[in-house]
Amino acid sequence: MDLLRSLPLGLYLEQPQTWLHRLDPRVKLIWLLSFLTSYVVANNYWRVLLVVLLVIVTLIARIPLRVWRQQMGWLLVLSFMVLALGAISPDGLGINYQSRLPPNQQVSTQSAIPQNTKSNSETASSKKQYRYVLFHKGPVKVNRRSLDLAISLSTIVFTLIYSTNLYLLTTAPEEITSGMESLMQPLRRFKIPVTEITLSLTLSLRFIPLVLEEIQNLIRSVMTRAINWKKLGLKGGAKVWLIVIERLLENLLLRAEQMANAMMVRGFTSPNEHRVKWQELKLGTGDWLAIVILIIFWSLRIALGTEVS
Repeated sequence: MDLLRSLPLGLYLEQPQTWLHRLDPRVKLIWLLSFLTSYVVANNYWRVLLVVLLVIVTLIARIPLRVWRQQMGWLLVLSFMVLALGAISPDGLGINYQSRLPPNQQVSTQSAIPQNTKSNSETASSKKQYRYVLFHKGPVKVNRRSLDLAISLSTIVFTLIYSTNLYLLTTAPEEITSGMESLMQPLRRFKIPVTEITLSLTLSLRFIPLVLEEIQNLIRSVMTRAINWKKLGLKGGAKVWLIVIERLLENLLLRAEQMANAMMVRGFTSPNEHRVKWQELKLGTGDWLAIVILIIFWSLRIALGTEVS
């Protein structure tokens, strides 16, 4: 068991370096925010398009099969489960629906409504084609509203999780913090400590692997002792896990103290006296091309993706 490598989400792919890795972190962050906000008040066609775009970007970037199969496979299964459960669930309106046309076709053909014009016949045919209940067999019933809600919910789940995961997969923690600090520079006018915020974010991102390592070591220590959980019972097992959690907190606090001492030894007291230097950010040709595509992306969103009430 290796928690640092078996987690399906949030891991940075160091090798191979794809074209997504070489993009400026600020451009990738803006693209991420666009994916996370463009589905708001959007129709289902646009939300499905976002899912298709994420899959296409993953394939074009040539991310190794072992990586995206592990990270995208279970998410696709989860999205399809949400789609299926949402489609067969009630639509929440609590109304018994009736057909707008009589079930007896002879009554409809012998009705007193004259069909004098072609437009009237086309209107009648269009009414016959419309069905609110799309599928009904036994207890399973799928109607238009439940299907729309299912598509909306499943695509949102996939877009939220996978777009964020794709960003973390192709962006190093230092690049994330440097990009955020660059975009947050205007906040300095309001005396907001931008450097302290980005430094805290960097330390938290660096602290996550330490937490996973401590959890992994404690679980291994419990497994090597071959504890007979049946003899311990519920109360005894709870005591053991409480001891493990207590030890975990002690180790994490010790690691945090070691990190603080390391910063103090290096002379870090404040950003004014010890300048935090991130990597230099420059926009290249690929970054400008990504910005142009982003403008086209939002133009299509405004023109075609807005939900019509």
